[in-house]
Amino acid sequence: MPLASDLEAFFAKNQSRARDELFDLLRIPSVSARSEHNPDTARAADWVAESMRRIGLTATVHPTKGHPVVVGEWRKAKPGAQTVLIYGHYDVQPAEPLELWDSPPFEPTVRDGKIYARGSVDDKGQLYLHIKALEAHLTARGTLPVNVIVLAEGEEEVGSEHLAAFIEDHKDLLECGAVVISDSAMFAPGLPSILSSLRGLAYFQIDVQGPTTDLHSGSYGGAVMNPAMALARILATMHDADGHVAIEGFYDKVRDWGEDARKQIRTLPFDDAHFRAETGSPELFGEKGYSTLERIWMRPTCEVNGLLSGYTGEGAKTVLPAKAMAKVSCRLIPNQTPDEIEHLMKKHVERVAPKGVTVTVTHLHGGHPWRADLDGPLFDAARRALATAFAREPVVTGEGGSIPVVGDFQRILGAPVLLVGFGLPGENAHAPNEWMSEENYFKGMRAMAALWDELAAG
Repeated sequence: MPLASDLEAFFAKNQSRARDELFDLLRIPSVSARSEHNPDTARAADWVAESMRRIGLTATVHPTKGHPVVVGEWRKAKPGAQTVLIYGHYDVQPAEPLELWDSPPFEPTVRDGKIYARGSVDDKGQLYLHIKALEAHLTARGTLPVNVIVLAEGEEEVGSEHLAAFIEDHKDLLECGAVVISDSAMFAPGLPSILSSLRGLAYFQIDVQGPTTDLHSGSYGGAVMNPAMALARILATMHDADGHVAIEGFYDKVRDWGEDARKQIRTLPFDDAHFRAETGSPELFGEKGYSTLERIWMRPTCEVNGLLSGYTGEGAKTVLPAKAMAKVSCRLIPNQTPDEIEHLMKKHVERVAPKGVTVTVTHLHGGHPWRADLDGPLFDAARRALATAFAREPVVTGEGGSIPVVGDFQRILGAPVLLVGFGLPGENAHAPNEWMSEENYFKGMRAMAALWDELAAG
């Protein structure tokens, strides 16, 4: 079924303006991880709030102990209409290394149908297309078929530390019958997707302390334990040769997806060779007995994210380092929890750590895994809306990453969560040359505008 003619007329007339406005938001370097960008992050919050006020929503910028939360509201639908909460984030990842960008990260540029800028797909573009979809209804009809709450946060890229508490404290304000989030990708170009699962996260820092200061490797090497070598030995115990995580008890609470889910995954148009080429890796590797998509969506992992020890500058310095550090992340699936994995990680490191060093494991942050039951009117309406915008039925996919707030919304508000994203594979969301498909930006608006009609129609 085509999009309603009045909504389509709005989008056709206002397409250039919708792109230009997004560019204004993308020019704000709202990097939540860097304190020097705190004024920019606050400015982005104000910008998002004002963009909602312009189209007829009320909008309030709520301070938190970190970056602000913006809440927009429109509650004038007919009696009995459903209330939907739209979530997104206006903060972005740091842009470094800047020399690897082909155009400035905070000066949006369109090349080959792609909008290049930091935050274009993660998540400013996907957040703003929702605001444009609401504007289409309010301009063309003067009303919406559902009540709407828009919640935009500024800490997603640093773990959403204060958002769960905000939702708890504002539970009455945020009460809704459904939550809609666009902060993910479609499976392939032209193939709309409904996301059914997210892996959780447990993120650790492992510090190894040896001597009180760096030592001359000739004078002391072989007589004291080298912290860098000790750390390497610890990390090497975390997997076996087949890619299984070797931390005792790691898989004890893993919930199996079942053979039906594995069969559905095998029907998706996925090619290992293309995926390998996209990553630039010599070959693919992972847990034995599982396909690439199964490894990403259905299985937990343990990965080293960073290493630091000793002398790493130009030339040689024969030093025995005093300390070594690693950042390690575990991706989790139901029914694993960050607290459980923290206990297992600390127990494992304590068991394998060599004598002669002091090892500390710090749990920096985490998030619970999530899996949806895709039955019900919300998901049926989403299937119809996506088919309207993309002229083909959507597929059901999983996601290897984490969006911690998804579980918080479901737990605190008791509402089903629909994850429907408009990114694409290879979009460099946390890397140089991040981009969003211009076509998906515009089709995403149409899909979300159609969703409100479909949801009201039941």
